[in-house]
Amino acid sequence: MYNILVCDDEKYIVSALKIYLSSENYNIYEAYNGKEALKIIKSNDIHLVLLDIMMPEMDGLSALVKIREINNIPIILLTAKGEDTDKILGLNIGADDYITKPFNPMEVLARVKSQLRRYMLLGSGAIRPQNLCIGGIELDDRSKTVTRDGDMVSLTPTEYDILKLLMENPGVVFSPKEIYNRVWNDASFGSESTVAVHIRHLREKLEINPSEPRYLKVVWGQGYKMERG
Repeated sequence: MYNILVCDDEKYIVSALKIYLSSENYNIYEAYNGKEALKIIKSNDIHLVLLDIMMPEMDGLSALVKIREINNIPIILLTAKGEDTDKILGLNIGADDYITKPFNPMEVLARVKSQLRRYMLLGSGAIRPQNLCIGGIELDDRSKTVTRDGDMVSLTPTEYDILKLLMENPGVVFSPKEIYNRVWNDASFGSESTVAVHIRHLREKLEINPSEPRYLKVVWGQGYKMERG
């Protein structure tokens, strides 16, 4: 059974999400501010977090930064319509996705399932190489680790899956829509601009000079590709 932490200062939202998610046999932990969320994550085996941005004591973005210091579990932000800047900031500092309030229960379930499927390493299909190496970047799919020039690089589950897709297909250009559909697996509920944020984050972690990337290239008007460098 997967453990999901729902963190929102509006108790009715937490209660509603608990009903939706419990119907899929997820075990739900509840928190009402960032401090409570951190305490639960440190003392329990949490597999995914639904995290509100605007909360008292410690807001969602501050909590996100703290969580990423200790854990790479999937984090889906719960955002209001007017929080576009915060959505982008959240993706930049480590969120995997976001859901805009008021949310559709089926959308919530689809996104949660998609993130858990990737995080828990469930999958099928053709056997692919377990070690991918392009230049100084090496991805070990058995241990789910990535190194750059021998140094470990900490990636979120979404960043890892985007990198794996590109490294498995060096030189192939993927449009943002193709990346979104392949990595998120389900129908595209969100904006493809989300992909651009994750690509930028990957560059910051993997490239020596992110403004002049050696590996993660953009093909203007078409998409992104992985060069051998």
